[in-house]
Amino acid sequence: MSTTTTVYPLLSLSPDLKANLQERTEDGLRDIVGVNITTRYGTSAASLSPFHQAIAGKDVKKDPTIITDFRRAVPLTDYESYSPFVAKLLEHPRKKSELENLLAPGLPSYIAISSSTTGNKSKLFAKYPRRRWPNTPFIRRPHSTDSGKTAYFYCFAYRELLEVTGDDGEEVKKVPVCIGTCGVVRSMENWPVETDSTRMGTIMPGHVSPWATGFITHHRSFLLTHALFALSELTLEKFIMTFLTFFVDLIHHMQEEWDMLITSMRDGTIPDIDHIDHVRTYLQANFQANPQRAEELQNIGPPLSCPGWAQRVWPNLKTLVCICSGTFATVIPKARSVLGQNVHIRNVGYGCTECPMGRMLNIDDNETFVLETDNVVEFLDTSEALVHDNILQAWDLQPGKYYQPVATTRDGLWRYLIDDIIQVTGFDPRNGSPTFKFHGRKNLAIRFPYAAITEAHLVSVVEAINMEDIVNVHEFTAVVDQRDLPQTVGFFLEIRGDIGMLSPQYDLGPNAKLARQKAFEALVAANEEHRRAFDTGQIRLPTIRIVKLGTFAEYRLWRGESMKAGIGQIKVPVVMSNESHQEWIAERVVMEL
Repeated sequence: MSTTTTVYPLLSLSPDLKANLQERTEDGLRDIVGVNITTRYGTSAASLSPFHQAIAGKDVKKDPTIITDFRRAVPLTDYESYSPFVAKLLEHPRKKSELENLLAPGLPSYIAISSSTTGNKSKLFAKYPRRRWPNTPFIRRPHSTDSGKTAYFYCFAYRELLEVTGDDGEEVKKVPVCIGTCGVVRSMENWPVETDSTRMGTIMPGHVSPWATGFITHHRSFLLTHALFALSELTLEKFIMTFLTFFVDLIHHMQEEWDMLITSMRDGTIPDIDHIDHVRTYLQANFQANPQRAEELQNIGPPLSCPGWAQRVWPNLKTLVCICSGTFATVIPKARSVLGQNVHIRNVGYGCTECPMGRMLNIDDNETFVLETDNVVEFLDTSEALVHDNILQAWDLQPGKYYQPVATTRDGLWRYLIDDIIQVTGFDPRNGSPTFKFHGRKNLAIRFPYAAITEAHLVSVVEAINMEDIVNVHEFTAVVDQRDLPQTVGFFLEIRGDIGMLSPQYDLGPNAKLARQKAFEALVAANEEHRRAFDTGQIRLPTIRIVKLGTFAEYRLWRGESMKAGIGQIKVPVVMSNESHQEWIAERVVMEL
């Protein structure tokens, strides 16, 4: 049990807390503006021209009127404003003189790839060196204070390596194009790509797998290799990975390949797993036969053989750290059944590729965050027009209302509109920072003529039918089902079943036939317009299709391979809008309720 004192949000700010929050925010804004206004983007972007006129002749780092000028003259921006500058980093030749100070001072440390959840092309964001890393769980140094053994499921591979040269043609820097976690961890640990070869065969202090494991880019192979080293370590205390669904995939693959893993451990030989030949030598050098451990695991059995399996395999296991809120929370019951009741599932914080924004308010609450960042975040009320004149400051927010974040970052974004919706719950009594819950992705709503269905609405539907007497949902995605008229919301569900059987059995509750009606009632509870639409023939009851066991793990593998995306980056979208993806998942339907 945690002994940390619980923090309860305030519903309003005292004058002192408001002044403290305002001072911190404005100091940070002056710092960012003072540094980034002289970059190539800062001096040439048409959107910043009015701001330049307003600050002409002023000391941007000291003049207090700079804040007012910024708020009045800097407009909202989107990715199209920055894509031409990012594109310069991908062009040949890449000369330092042409790429330096592009969006922020110096050259980027790495180029972060967005997760492309909706199926659109990934966006690229230049990330620059940090003077300091904010002390938040979202980007906390992985093993700076931890003792004991941890299984770190981090990908260190990159999609591309950009070589920047000086005017003499000599290389001055290599810039990896990679997923955000890869770039962040590399930067914090000072692990540049130029010295990768010196670490490949090393197991870093506190880790259980060789560093080379992070260069396996095939999803299943990555998980199975990590599983082999984690299973070998009796004293394992913690798992750290990107998403909770990652852990569920890990369990699924261990269940399938249990005999192979046990045999490998008994013999001390890295098994014939596909896509690992490029690192096999480094893996084998760090793997020895352990027949005693193999016998222990053989007696315990595979992950789904008994409740609380993980605590029998790793008696010291205390924590699983990953993103586990919002839609990822739907797989908590499955993870919990394997972990047991005494292993904590902890969230890592809140952020996106563009901007890390918050940490957990309380360690035992995976849903509530507090704003903490070295960037500046403003807000737009989602009930109002999303325009410049409606931008609000952190101290203007009202508990209970929904907002979109607007980020001005040290990496060179200026009032960039983030496609997330958060619900403010109050203010941190310690420093006045807003507290909030993640509500959903704005661009993942299903839009019908009569109403929009948000990510939060879809999650509430799944929660309504995720019951013992209906179905036990592990993962889901939603589509607009147009197979019949009128159109409606369609759900693809992966539910509880036995993946170890030759002919899998799916656990339907006695009231499974009520699932569609329950789903509809949950939609109506979220928005009464659905009832009116149903009564007037604009919509029919939601449809529910059950996919075969392991479908969503297979989807992540398929998407990762087709996109050449980094391990841990691929998520199943809450709303699947891409038609080819819909066809792919429809082929794996085993029944319809």
